[in-house]
Formats: sequence, structure tokens, C-alpha cells
Amino acid sequence: MKHSEVKNKIIETASFLFYKNGYNSTGINEIISEAGIAKATLYNHFKSKEDICLAYLRYKNTTFIQDIKAFTSSKVNGKTQILAIFDFLELFFQDKDFNGCWCIKTVSEIPFDNEKIRSEIQTQKNNFIQFISTLITNNIDTIEAEQIQSISRQIYLLYESAVGESHLHQLDWPIKEAKKICTQIIA
Repeated sequence: MKHSEVKNKIIETASFLFYKNGYNSTGINEIISEAGIAKATLYNHFKSKEDICLAYLRYKNTTFIQDIKAFTSSKVNGKTQILAIFDFLELFFQDKDFNGCWCIKTVSEIPFDNEKIRSEIQTQKNNFIQFISTLITNNIDTIEAEQIQSISRQIYLLYESAVGESHLHQLDWPIKEAKKICTQIIA
């Protein structure tokens, strides 16, 4: 297997295990076993579990951003594209492997002073807010430029709340209610 294929296998395996079981509950030996590699192979690609975690976060985020952009852009222009982020979330929730937000799960498990992982998560969340801002800018011309940042953050908070609460309750009502509130915000 090529070097890049082995690295991708490690990232995919770790991603599955971290998301399903949690960062702290997943050991290096479990990743090695599930990936079917030697310990030296893992450490040839990653210096530490923290480095694997960063690769996991980037992998999950890249997939998420690609998928949500494709999903929202497939909808009719206008407010429908903005509201589509909640439709996307509902589909994500219905997936048998849904386990909430990988970022929030991870940040809740790391020490407060772990700046590398915290910074990566903050960057991803800020990029998601920027994505929402772009959706608003491209789809609603009645919102003034100085309001876009605030409205984007409000929608982001609704989205994140819906992720956490749907995971907690194991029901989709938080997603549906968040979408209703979003509809009022962008009316």
C-alpha cells in the first residue's frame, strides 16, 4: 500500500473510532488494531495522538463542508438555500452513525490548555459561520451588510444547538424548531 493510502487508512480508522467512542476512550493500540498496521507504521505517519486528532478534525470538516456546500447549492436560490443547512442536518441526524458534533465532543475531552486542537476547532467553527454569511450574502439582498455577521452567528448558534439537542434527545424536533426560528430571522 502506498504511503498516502496508509495515512488515509489511519485517519479514516481514527475518525470512525474518535467519533463513535470519543477521543479519550480511543487508544492508539485500538487504532493500530482496527487499521491493521504496525505501531511503527502509525508513528511513521503521526508523531502523537494529538496529531491524529488534528487529522481527524480536518478530515471530518473537509467532508462536512464539501457535503453541505453541495447540498445547499442544489437548492433553489433564495432563503431556501439558507434553510437547507437544517435539512442537511436532518439527513445527518437520520444517519445510523450520527453522534453529535465531532468538534464539541472533542473539545469537551481535551485539557483547556490544548491550544492546537482548540484552535483547529475554532477555525472550523469560524469557517462555518463564514459559509453561512456567504449563503446570506448570495441569497438575500434585503439584509444590510453590517447585519450579515450578526445574523450569521445567530443561525450558527441555532444550528449548533440543534446538533447538540437532537443528539441529546435522540429526536429531530430541535432541528425542526431551529429551522422555524431561522425562518423568522431571515424573514
